[in-house]
Amino acid sequence: MTESGQEPPGIGRRAADASGENGTRSEFSGPNRRRRKRRSGQGPKGGAAAEDRQVASPGDGADKGQPRHVSGHVDHTHSAQDGGPPAQGEGAKRRKKRRRGRADAERRAGTLHHAPSEHPQNSDAVTSPKGKKAANRRGRRRWQASKNAKNGHAPHPEPKAGQPASGEERAHNQVAQARNADKRVPEERNPRTPPPQHAARANPTKGPAARRGRNGANRSPLYAALDLGTNNCRLLIARPEDRGFRVVDAYSRIVRLGEGVGSNKRLSSAAMDRAIDALANCHRKLADRGVLRSRLIATEACRAAENGTDFIDRVKSETGLALEVVNRETEARLAVAGCASLVDHDADGVILFDIGGGSSEIVWLDLRNRCGARGYALTRFIRSWISLPVGVVNLAERHGGVHVTPDIFEAMVDDAADHLSAFSLADTLSEAITSGRVHMLGTSGTVTTLAGVHLGLRRYDRRKVDGTWLEDGDVSKMIDQLRDMPYEARVENPCIGADRADLVLAGCAILEAIRRRWSCSRLRVADRGLREGILTELMAADGVWSHRSPRKRQDRRRWKD
Repeated sequence: MTESGQEPPGIGRRAADASGENGTRSEFSGPNRRRRKRRSGQGPKGGAAAEDRQVASPGDGADKGQPRHVSGHVDHTHSAQDGGPPAQGEGAKRRKKRRRGRADAERRAGTLHHAPSEHPQNSDAVTSPKGKKAANRRGRRRWQASKNAKNGHAPHPEPKAGQPASGEERAHNQVAQARNADKRVPEERNPRTPPPQHAARANPTKGPAARRGRNGANRSPLYAALDLGTNNCRLLIARPEDRGFRVVDAYSRIVRLGEGVGSNKRLSSAAMDRAIDALANCHRKLADRGVLRSRLIATEACRAAENGTDFIDRVKSETGLALEVVNRETEARLAVAGCASLVDHDADGVILFDIGGGSSEIVWLDLRNRCGARGYALTRFIRSWISLPVGVVNLAERHGGVHVTPDIFEAMVDDAADHLSAFSLADTLSEAITSGRVHMLGTSGTVTTLAGVHLGLRRYDRRKVDGTWLEDGDVSKMIDQLRDMPYEARVENPCIGADRADLVLAGCAILEAIRRRWSCSRLRVADRGLREGILTELMAADGVWSHRSPRKRQDRRRWKD
């Protein structure tokens, strides 16, 4: 037995006899017999002397860190190093009391047997608190092993270093491994282990599990919005996030699809070829990104052209993209949805305008009773809207856009102002503007060009332009500067370029007509529009931002009750 009170298993010892002796071969003859009687209390008194003889000396391996094996119970309370042996007979009495206490404890626990030879596992004598803990651990292992053996779940726990597994444990391990290897025998889950991860939801566009992976990375599906307008073909691919979306990829090309539609009422072959080339590039981007949800719209050019339906069919057959021709009301609503985040929180109203290539939409947002609504929710406060059948392309075709004199510019302003007279709520809107808490919000290439020139950018930067505030005097100054600028200077300007040099003054004329009809002190520039509105509506319809936990909603209902 070691000093810790534990008997190393499996080293060739015999089962203990009734006297509590371990019964090694060397103790059945000679003086060892007398030592055994003294340790068991049957020999003459004076067991303390024999006790002292059992303590290992410093030279028999104690200094080398090896366990000292003795043949009897060792009393650690008194030794030769503690100042001498105890009084005559005290060691034997103390040992009897310990044995009596252990017997009482085992009797209460129901583990005391009168035939130790029939139950060799009861030979583990616990002589210290450390030994009791070890015995409890062994008991828990045996209990868990028996439970796992019934369930066929897991093998015995591996024995500690220096303790070989018993024959019962080895046999159980072999049976458990065989059962686990057989796939026809299902394993039962331990109730203490966490349940397995459930499969992903059937709808990959909803829920926090679709938005976040196991490592916290954003795993949300991709959304795409395509806007084929009269002048541009634009694509935006984005991934939803907690408070909006993050742009993953974008594409823009000037195709001038509506070129000649104002005079011929038909899409030209050259314009359709340019548009189809751009749409083919968009199709490749959608396929490479693996977009799951998308909406592809076409606006005024396809609405006004007589062969617009034939062009949509050709796009479907040559590129695989199914374009949707939306009406003007949908176009106005999508413009509001895309720019709503730039509305001033303290504004009582907003005049939002989108100057396009073939049409221009103007929307009045009456926010006097919005009750703190923001973002996409502002689409509910559209008081009125109008779509003018005039844009930068058809207006420049009618009046010219390369060499624009002041008279030509005024003629373009009058042309756009004539269409504004059809706005039914013009007088009511003018009354709301007089309160001073109404501002303009423009989303088009015209206003972004004005902002870039105003900021003096050497290269167009969307991050600096989007959300810029322009005072009424600054807008007038920029319009006059562009009107007086010759065509060659407009081409060389980094914020205009050759693609817009002949169209920018037509857009300025439409903006000037709006400003003369409703005069506001401030104008906010938005480098966003239909594409952002499409993405916002798609994500809102899929509920990607409605991730409030059911527990919170339940608590809120309980609080109301």
